[in-house]
Amino acid sequence: MSTNVLDLSQLRITINPDSLGFSDTSELLQRPLSWIGQERAEVAARFGLGMMQPDYHLFVLGEAGSGRTTLLHQAMTNTAAARPPSPDLCYLYDFISPEKPLALYLPAGQGRMLRQSLLQFAKSLPTEINQCLNGQDFKLNSNHIEKNFKIAADQAYIELDKFAESLHFTIHRENEQIVFTLLNEKNEILTAENLLKLPKIRKVEIEQAEQALREAIEQYFGEFKRIEKERDHALTLLQRRLVQPMLNLALENIWKGLQQELKHNDRLKTFFSQIELDILDNLIAFQTNNIEEEKQQTELNRIFSRYQINLVVDNADVQGAPVFIEDNPSISSLFGSIDYQFENSKLKTDFLRIRAGSLLKAHGGFLMLHLDDLLTDDSLWIKLRRFLRSKRLQIEEPGSLLTSSAPMSLEPEAVEVNVKIILIGSQSAYYDLQEIDPEFMRHFRIKVDFAASFIASAKTYQASAVLVANACAAAQLPHFTAAAVARLLEESHREVEDQKRQSAIFANTEMLLLESAAFCNSRDGHRVEVADISAALQARLIRHNYPDLRLQETILEGEIAIAVHGIEVGQLNALTQIDLGDHSFGTPVRITARAFAGEDGVINIAREVDMSGPIHDKGMLILQNYLIGLFAHIAPLALSASIVFEQEYTNIEGDSASCAEFYALLSSLSGVPLKQSIAVTGALNQYGEILPVGGINDKIEGYFRLCEKVGLTGEQGVLIPYQNRSHLMLNHSVIEAVRQGLFAIYTMQHVIEGLALLTGLPTGISTDSPPNDYSSDTVLGYAQKTLLTFRRACQLLQHPRNEHRRLPTRSGK
Repeated sequence: MSTNVLDLSQLRITINPDSLGFSDTSELLQRPLSWIGQERAEVAARFGLGMMQPDYHLFVLGEAGSGRTTLLHQAMTNTAAARPPSPDLCYLYDFISPEKPLALYLPAGQGRMLRQSLLQFAKSLPTEINQCLNGQDFKLNSNHIEKNFKIAADQAYIELDKFAESLHFTIHRENEQIVFTLLNEKNEILTAENLLKLPKIRKVEIEQAEQALREAIEQYFGEFKRIEKERDHALTLLQRRLVQPMLNLALENIWKGLQQELKHNDRLKTFFSQIELDILDNLIAFQTNNIEEEKQQTELNRIFSRYQINLVVDNADVQGAPVFIEDNPSISSLFGSIDYQFENSKLKTDFLRIRAGSLLKAHGGFLMLHLDDLLTDDSLWIKLRRFLRSKRLQIEEPGSLLTSSAPMSLEPEAVEVNVKIILIGSQSAYYDLQEIDPEFMRHFRIKVDFAASFIASAKTYQASAVLVANACAAAQLPHFTAAAVARLLEESHREVEDQKRQSAIFANTEMLLLESAAFCNSRDGHRVEVADISAALQARLIRHNYPDLRLQETILEGEIAIAVHGIEVGQLNALTQIDLGDHSFGTPVRITARAFAGEDGVINIAREVDMSGPIHDKGMLILQNYLIGLFAHIAPLALSASIVFEQEYTNIEGDSASCAEFYALLSSLSGVPLKQSIAVTGALNQYGEILPVGGINDKIEGYFRLCEKVGLTGEQGVLIPYQNRSHLMLNHSVIEAVRQGLFAIYTMQHVIEGLALLTGLPTGISTDSPPNDYSSDTVLGYAQKTLLTFRRACQLLQHPRNEHRRLPTRSGK
């Protein structure tokens, strides 16, 4: 069992620019963009977008930067283009319940036509009505009515005058009143002085006559009002009779401009009938006699507003079904709102101030939302859940604090909304919602899962190059040479640490593309070359790697004890990765172990002080169990040991150092020193088999940079899991050092394989014999000897020997 040394071809893949089939990306502009490496997501998305049934909304999950928003928007647009236009939506004035505006769906474009027709209708009303009311026909008929009224009124007055004369009174009109005067027998006015001289009986008769006259006058005024009312009614009927044909013709012209199917729309028919009745009932508002012009216009505007429609959704200019992306969702932007304005220190509104939200605008089409935006507002989330359940949308007024001073509140009619929602979220959020809100997720039956990486092939390389070409054209950047594209593709492999897979996070590629183009422009280049990409990567590293440099400085200055030369017992360099979010790097960390006789087992010092995570603790327990298994033939072990990451002052997590911990412990147990020039990373299972670890390139390069600064001797290298060999995408400085024999990359499949490399001694395990007793001149043999010594020491402590006492002789008795 021995380690393998990787050759140069295994340390990195190199893409041949000639294999890409173009000289630069300008040649690829005519090729269509594709869902690179996301074939499963594409099939799911197209299926979901094509499903017309309710509750088949799409939940798109994946990492940010994977193109999920762009690709879904493109798919939404393509699907929508093949669908018929969505209808317009308008709100109408309800003449019966003005606080409850009525909703009406119209074919696309008909809403705008109807609105314009009604506006023109209202604009022409005053002129046309005045023409009707000032025409010759109206004058002749109204004069006749007025004449009849005057005759009837005069006749009533004559009868009153005759009655007054019979009672010896004379009457005449003064300011809409009737004044009467008493006469004597000679038909002369009876003065007050003469009235006092009359006999008492005559005075009583006069009082009775006066009372009768007063009653007759009251009857006269009642009769006059009746006659006047009949006149007004006759004039109103005359006005209505003359205006109605004009209204019928005007409304009929509006009908003619609408599509045939709307002519059978009962709600629209009722609305037109109510307009006609309302105009006929308010003809007096169109008359200018004794009315201030400004006041009349205000009243007319109020009346005309009832004859308009509020076109809240206008799809006249939309080709196909609507597609919306709501980047800033709120209750008003998503569900609509009702506007208010202050008039005379009071809030006022009407049906014309109803505003549609994205859900109404996307009716019949598609609406994209981001889950993180929705979760910031609990009330928005609750309202969206209710909408998904009912499929009906109710536009509501603002909060009660806003509308408390409003004289009238509106309750627009709820409408049925058919919209396909595309919800963008993370993978963790998807499964969290499945658990905490299964009712909500029941409406999202289509899962569109974007992969973080995909198998690389000539096809994906070509598709990636087309993406680069389109990105250059969109941002007006210089195009990339084939060699530069090959370098971009290699960096894509590096991102996922896999020689067989590419990264699906194209946002990172786009960022590198922009930065590389900037270096090309700075040198006045016409095409982006490999050197520009290398310069961009180096510049990015310089912007972010200060923590890495500072850590290496502390090692070089001796503040952190790391040895890359010599041999030590119970000490070894492990490799760890530090991820700061914007930058990750690898660094060595010294692991030390001490073994003693005892029964405490292996103690993880970091765990004892609560500085290790569960995964690291799990790795330590696996290590301990494997150690016990190695020496099962002498179990139970009498062992107390401790392991620690030296000078580590932050929490420790992960099991990638469990191999290094095992070697340090075995070295302490056997007394065999380990080479400090070889750093180790790798996890192991209970049978000692090596498991792959993450961050392998950062770890190797971090240790290499330290060795390079200390001085490469040809003895330094790293020992990594065999399964990690396909994850290597090392930078060219490491590869060049390997080429010159100054650095080496070793792999192992079993933890025992690394013992010979690190100690220079036989391990004690052969492939043709099971472990039961180890040769004394091997690493495991030395460890076995120590464990036996520990056992005897523990046995002596538990059962100490009695001091040997010589028995007395006969002579001594």
